Amino acid sequence: MNLPAFLLALAALAPLGPGQSTDAFPVETPAAATTNYYPASEDADFALESAIAEARVSGRYAVIVFGADWCHDSRTLAEVLKSDEFTARFGKRFVVTFIDVGEPKIGKGRNLAIVEGLGLRNLRSTPALFALSGKGQRLNTAKDARSWRNADSRGKAVIMAWFDTFLAGQKL
Repeated sequence: MNLPAFLLALAALAPLGPGQSTDAFPVETPAAATTNYYPASEDADFALESAIAEARVSGRYAVIVFGADWCHDSRTLAEVLKSDEFTARFGKRFVVTFIDVGEPKIGKGRNLAIVEGLGLRNLRSTPALFALSGKGQRLNTAKDARSWRNADSRGKAVIMAWFDTFLAGQKL
């Protein structure tokens, strides 16, 4: 290979700048920029109250997920809970609501008083998942609620199995 051909080949391997793309190396938009599972503009108190009321009227459980669209674990959990498979399997048993908590780890959290009202203090990582009765009573432990910070590595099958275990009446 001669020097000009080598330089052209080397240039083709150079990292692309922000927003640059080639047919060989398309630039993907981060998922957080394209999802809105946890809308920051939503009235969180109203969302929680509505979920509990819907659960009470329909005889279902309320599942409240506190997370953020910037968080891959929050997005993964939301994708599973919004999936057709989840709806077909559990839709008649659960009302699912997503509430944004911002970035609590760096002091930019929001709706944290609601999380604390459910018995989980000092939320630092996301997401947190609560199962509530139609009366608003928390049905899983604070430790379990906090444990969802690894939702992405759990995978869909393990997430779905949690709901099976919950419905079977196991202590979570």
